[in-house]
Amino acid sequence: MIRRRGLALASLVVLALAGAGGPARGDGVIADLSSHLIAITTGFTGASVILFGATEGRGDIIAVVRGPEREVKVWRKGKVAGIWVNADSVTFSNVPSFYALATSRPIDEVLAPGPAALYRIGTANLKLQAKPPATPEEAARFGAALIAEQQRDGLFVPIIGKIAFLGERLFRATIPFPANVPTGTYIVEIFLVRDRDVVSGQTTPLVVSKVGIDAEVSDFATRQAAAYGAIAVLGALMAGWLASLPFRSV
Repeated sequence: MIRRRGLALASLVVLALAGAGGPARGDGVIADLSSHLIAITTGFTGASVILFGATEGRGDIIAVVRGPEREVKVWRKGKVAGIWVNADSVTFSNVPSFYALATSRPIDEVLAPGPAALYRIGTANLKLQAKPPATPEEAARFGAALIAEQQRDGLFVPIIGKIAFLGERLFRATIPFPANVPTGTYIVEIFLVRDRDVVSGQTTPLVVSKVGIDAEVSDFATRQAAAYGAIAVLGALMAGWLASLPFRSV
């Protein structure tokens, strides 16, 4: 199904460019995804979507995948009376739950530092906002620790793959998502880069959502937290009681 949609999209892009007639009308990029939904079900082990598109003229392509932003508190461990405990902390208010890049060439060769900072391309340019009373030095130190932790968890990926050109204008890339990908509405940004500067861009949404029984359980746990907790405790007690039956004397 993905292959059929991919071929259809490629044909649509070709027709769109052909319909322009003669020279390109501007510095544009046209792109879409093979699917705008990643469905998380029982046993989900990760998924991927295909990015297709075309450019109106020469240039490199950068794709940025951003998950929904959230508030994250980062703690630093410290010793108190010989015991390691949470000591200092900094809270960041705009941390993307997922962040990844795909490029047609190495990012340092494609894009200058100025445009990269302006469009927040690359984890070094996320501009994480620390809440008071954090100092700039604390924000930088704790922010670096946060990024490193997200990278270890596979949620901040410096480069997820290479964008391949099919001819001079059509491009294609596979965007993978890990098994622990957070749910929510994602934004996929596609940038057309020329002479190390962004000349055009496009955004398209992607939804990561639980479906089936997992979604129903998650929704119930959110809406009826107390009832869900009570059921979980009763379930654990019942499981323990049943497990003890074979060991009871007759």
